[in-house]
Amino acid sequence: MIRKLKSGEYRIYSRKKNAKTNKRKNLGTFSSLAAAKKHEREIQYFKRS
Repeated sequence: MIRKLKSGEYRIYSRKKNAKTNKRKNLGTFSSLAAAKKHEREIQYFKRS
């Protein structure tokens, strides 16, 4: 899940919430949406390997 921050950067969050904290895990912050989408694809690929 990618969200735009007030600073103009994009942050990747985990798709599922943490049961204990009820929040999503921060998986990285990127300056452009393209960079964030690229990294999200890399994360999904790594999860399947």
